[in-house]
Amino acid sequence: MNAASASSETLGPDLLDRLPAAVQTPGYDRKTLAPGMAHLGVGAFHRCHQAEYTDDLLALQFDRWGVVGINIRPPHLAETLGRQSGLYTRLIRENSHIEARVIGSIVRVVDSQDSAAPALGVLSSSDIELVTMTVTEKGYCHIPSSGALDFDHPDIVHDLANPHTPRSVPGILARVLELRRATHGRSMTLLSCDNIPTNGVILETVVRSFAERRGNGLADWISANAAFPSTMVDRIAPAVTQNDLDSVEQWFGYRDGAVAVCEPFRQWVIEQKFAGRMPRWDLVGATFVDDVTPFEHLKMRVLNGVQTTLATLGVLAGLEHTFDAIADPLLSAFIRRMLVEETLPTLMPVPGVLPLAYVEQSLGRLKNTAIRHRNHQIATDGSQKIVQRLLNPIRDRLAMGQSIGLLSVPVAGWMAYLVLASDRFGKRWPVSDPYAGKVAEIADETGRDAEALAARILAIDTIFDPGLAANPTFRAAVTLALGELLSDDPMAAVRHSLEQDEIARLKRSKQSAL
Repeated sequence: MNAASASSETLGPDLLDRLPAAVQTPGYDRKTLAPGMAHLGVGAFHRCHQAEYTDDLLALQFDRWGVVGINIRPPHLAETLGRQSGLYTRLIRENSHIEARVIGSIVRVVDSQDSAAPALGVLSSSDIELVTMTVTEKGYCHIPSSGALDFDHPDIVHDLANPHTPRSVPGILARVLELRRATHGRSMTLLSCDNIPTNGVILETVVRSFAERRGNGLADWISANAAFPSTMVDRIAPAVTQNDLDSVEQWFGYRDGAVAVCEPFRQWVIEQKFAGRMPRWDLVGATFVDDVTPFEHLKMRVLNGVQTTLATLGVLAGLEHTFDAIADPLLSAFIRRMLVEETLPTLMPVPGVLPLAYVEQSLGRLKNTAIRHRNHQIATDGSQKIVQRLLNPIRDRLAMGQSIGLLSVPVAGWMAYLVLASDRFGKRWPVSDPYAGKVAEIADETGRDAEALAARILAIDTIFDPGLAANPTFRAAVTLALGELLSDDPMAAVRHSLEQDEIARLKRSKQSAL
């Protein structure tokens, strides 16, 4: 730290009135803001999305909607957001453009990593009418291929044996609802904001399944007193770097240990299914709808499908960031063709959205050089994501008798990414995925036989539906791509898929001309 930065003050309530004019501050009196909702999983995305929408709403229509931020997994919040009374700087970055704003909607933070007790105390309070959450796909302890609660998950086994001291999200929420039933009986809306298809249905399934296994009538009480709306959320918010933290001090003259960085675009679509009062986020840009599914499919299969594809193929091509991968002419051509020719035909109509325009908008967002989203970060937990992003559209294409030559390449890309992290393949890079150990074991035992590798990975039925895994067209396409991705020229898989697709397109055009 240099002499100038040593004198910089840390962001806090006392500093709000003395911030530079370039930094926007909360448009309401935070001292009178009382908590009415909680959020589980206070990371960069929440700070750039739900907390910002809430900040907008409080400035427009002040109400008792302060947020209590709770983390039950690392990182701890006390030394960052806690030290700053919940205040933080949200930086919008687009290439060379920067926009700074201090968000004030988080009124308190709670660390509950060592024990569920602090989280249970907040969430069971009658003051809390709503809990939102971004706990990542694996936080739901569900089986990706079916959406059912994984009763063999170690945390679920623990929580069923120790229901008063839970450590999983389903176990904690079931205990919260049990405590609410026993104390004040007030209803609650539980709002998943994670990138899972029908996330509200998944959340309700895992919580109610846990409650049913517990017995004591809790599942019935939950059915009558809790609501689990589905949502679609969208904003690119990469992991914050030390450079991001330093930049606030360099540009604006104060320290902030809880900076969040994101792109300008944001979207929030919420199913109208509430158990009680809800914040009127629809007044500040969110959309309340009867069915989230069309929006969800569009975003997951297009934007998220591109991100997952670019992440693993980008790593295999030696590229560090998403914007590096989308700038690569071969990967860019592949992505566009994959979306237009194979993904878009699987989508249902989305009110007010033109699919081709959405594709162009999504690709444009990913070219933003100020959003330094590392491919390895996006590839994290890929096993929890490929079902909704790649396998479901592949299943739809096969049902229509249509080609999957392009969509199958990123499926093989996910396999190759984990295979190359195994001992036998030289531990090319560290990976973070619940199935990394399983795939590494397969790779260590099987070696470079692409057909045997693909067959054994496709046999993981918690990811690959057995009917899809047995489909000969799918198996052949994935096996071919996997072999090439593991070769000395991994991008051959991308080139060959484009060439094969071009041949198929020429055949189709000739047939249609007859």
